[in-house]
Amino acid sequence: MGKFLFFDPRLSGDGSISCASCHDPIKGWGDGKALSDGYPGTQHYRNAQTILNSAYMRELFWYGGAADLETAARVHLTSAFLMHADGQLLEERLRQVPEYSQHFQKTFGTLPMYGQIVNAISSYLRTIVSRDVPLDRYLRGEKDSLTPPAIKGLELFLGKAQCSLCHNGPLLSDEKYYNLGVPANPEIRSNPLRHISLRFDSLMLGVPGYNKTTQDLGRYVITKSNKEKGLFRTPTLREVARTAPYMHNGIFSTLEDAIDFYDRGGGNDAFGTKSPLVRPLGLTKEEKAALKAFLESLSSPGTKAENTPNPYDYRVLPSTKWEISK
Repeated sequence: MGKFLFFDPRLSGDGSISCASCHDPIKGWGDGKALSDGYPGTQHYRNAQTILNSAYMRELFWYGGAADLETAARVHLTSAFLMHADGQLLEERLRQVPEYSQHFQKTFGTLPMYGQIVNAISSYLRTIVSRDVPLDRYLRGEKDSLTPPAIKGLELFLGKAQCSLCHNGPLLSDEKYYNLGVPANPEIRSNPLRHISLRFDSLMLGVPGYNKTTQDLGRYVITKSNKEKGLFRTPTLREVARTAPYMHNGIFSTLEDAIDFYDRGGGNDAFGTKSPLVRPLGLTKEEKAALKAFLESLSSPGTKAENTPNPYDYRVLPSTKWEISK
């Protein structure tokens, strides 16, 4: 049931977008855009992260704003810049669809309720996993799963390129927060709709001086600690070849762009919080190509479009209690 809800546009305020609009399985469970479109009439100021393996993450969102999938689902459903829905409205919409009413009765013993909608979606999210990429097979002993360039890239990943300092463990992420000096995406400041979204979110999260905010402050909006300005959560590298563009603001279009950025030692330190782990690497052209080959080995072929369900027809349940006075 959560899968049907995930792909159903009825869950947005105006019924035009679904969760899958920004988390499309064909696009690595992201949207393939530098910055998310967001709800119609608005535009978001961050890149839509992949939701692959989110079930295993301690915190969610680029800035760690949700501690679990249930919270993440509620935030996305109700945010004015995402789905812009209301719990009572969603209950009524789903109750008008016989199939949903039947599924909820069978699963929960009641008609559709908002909390159960959230639980169903988060249950489905826990099934969206990536755990059989070429690297996994290589580590299981299938040595021909990686090409020679990818094996050289693995050596660089663990050594000279220092990627594994932050991208480690089963998720290839330490789930910590860093400022890498990622260049600002000029679209956020030049596009009024995106800038309004940035400032409104800052207002709702209690950021001091929100009305003067011109940059995404990252983890700071949660902790309000100056030491965490510009820090963002280390993303998973699983399926990284399918989840471009890269970084919290989608500023890098390709893996080559991202590798070049790290090789330069990151970017300018706008907040005085840049991580000392980020420094020039001195990679050769051949080493960069090998590193890219390894990163590509962290991805699977992808998800087929036919695996996504079509929403149920919208049919209003007839009322048997109405009376017309004569």
